[in-house]
Amino acid sequence: MWKLILLLLLALPAQAQELLGHGGPVRALAMLPGGTLASGGFDAAVIWWDPAAGRALRVARWHAGAINALAALPDGRLASAGEDGRIALWPGAGAEEPGTILQAEGAPVAALAAAPDGSLAAGGWDGAIQVFGREGGAQRLAGHAGPVTALAWRADGVLLSAGQDGTVRAWEVAGPVTLAERGLPRTALAALPGGGLAEAGLDGQVHLGALSLPAGERPVVALATAPGLLAAATAGGAVTLWSLPEGRLLHRLDGPGLPVWSLAFAPDAATLWTGGQDRRIRRWDAATGAALGPLAAEAAAEAPADAEAFRACGACHTVGPDAAPMAGPSLHRLFGRRMGSLPGYAYSPRLAQGDVTWTRDTVAQLFTEGPDVMLPGTRMPVQRMQDPDDLAALLRYLEQATR
Repeated sequence: MWKLILLLLLALPAQAQELLGHGGPVRALAMLPGGTLASGGFDAAVIWWDPAAGRALRVARWHAGAINALAALPDGRLASAGEDGRIALWPGAGAEEPGTILQAEGAPVAALAAAPDGSLAAGGWDGAIQVFGREGGAQRLAGHAGPVTALAWRADGVLLSAGQDGTVRAWEVAGPVTLAERGLPRTALAALPGGGLAEAGLDGQVHLGALSLPAGERPVVALATAPGLLAAATAGGAVTLWSLPEGRLLHRLDGPGLPVWSLAFAPDAATLWTGGQDRRIRRWDAATGAALGPLAAEAAAEAPADAEAFRACGACHTVGPDAAPMAGPSLHRLFGRRMGSLPGYAYSPRLAQGDVTWTRDTVAQLFTEGPDVMLPGTRMPVQRMQDPDDLAALLRYLEQATR
């Protein structure tokens, strides 16, 4: 029931500046060592971003279902997992395929957490937790009566978990210890400096031990911490920033109103990233709560209305002849070009077949049917344009900008 509540919420248009690239809600965010941002979406895509440039470095469509969780490993790798029950360990943003694939015993994975020593924990919809050691091997932990919805590691190496059964547990050496029984599903955890814990759920409260912080009227679905800071996001779109350890409210962010599924602080804690139902990744000034931007590639000034339709494409593609490479191939001289024919770009096997020539009609078909229908097997994030005016604006822009 709680999952249906989260998925069916409605809200208002977005106002903040954002990264555009996913074809569905942004379910997970992770900040990698070195400052690269990774995102995972319901469109089954994992995207690596250069936050400074506001550009996608790579788009991977390896998973066979929605991405529910990401985790940054201490050695720089990224772990991704979701509905297909597979955990992918990516060696870097340029990788064509995962370097390692871990099986989560067939159950969809709802949560991931990386330990300081490199161990990785995965929580499944079957109520079990699997802990994969840095040197190999896996340990299965059972105890939750329902899906495991959140995981975190304390600095001392103790794994923490929360579940739909309303409990929060610590997996001590001697066995699991129940830390809280809230009666309502728990949906988010964050380990705090000094051994503390922030946990939240359907009651809209963030619990810091005996202290409760009112994060919003809707369920809290994501938490993130940085030195002296805690961020909480809700299924109603509310994002709040709190000071630690006292739990003082600093800012309420003026977001889109749609569910915000994911949060991540930049390494210097100066920027907070949020991802949500509207497919956008926003950045915020953690000190002031102000929206920062612009991040998406800016389109031609001479045609702002048509250029707006290109903004999502601009996260992965360039249109000019001398633009720097991005995650997707350049669209320069797109019309009349055969699919998969740009020299030097590593196309997916489907696009490399080259059996489509890009014209107004085929580009329109791509965005009407969606790339997953027209070109099954492509790594392109799922994008559809239902509004004929938006599609016409995109086609006009491409005809002018890609010449």
